[in-house]
Amino acid sequence: MNTSNLIAAYYDAFNRGDREAMLSMLTDDVAHDLNQGARETGRDAFRAFLQRMDRCYGEQLRDIVVMVSADGLRAGAEYVVHGEYKVTDEGLPEAEGQRYVLPGGAFFDVRDGKIARVTNYYNLDDWIAQVGGNR
Repeated sequence: MNTSNLIAAYYDAFNRGDREAMLSMLTDDVAHDLNQGARETGRDAFRAFLQRMDRCYGEQLRDIVVMVSADGLRAGAEYVVHGEYKVTDEGLPEAEGQRYVLPGGAFFDVRDGKIARVTNYYNLDDWIAQVGGNR
């Protein structure tokens, strides 16, 4: 599978809620850079992140555009998150089923046909404003 198809399949699995398919596309030592947070390493850490996300948020990504370097080793994606804040996430405003629409982006490293790094970006202040919180 080429890099463009890999990233598209990753997001397709995300939108289907197929976390095992997502995890199968990652290297064992995947680096995951959380938006405005620390780097987590490994598939188990990524699995725990997905479990927290699924508990607290219901999200679909739309208008996904994938860009790939000529050598296929790096990629980027731009998208719009359509979500619902279901359960309060630690350190964030109280969840009350608020809905939000938020642009986001991600960068990827690819190694041996799998995703070796995922770095996500979105505007946290915009999200907080949409769910009615203060910062």
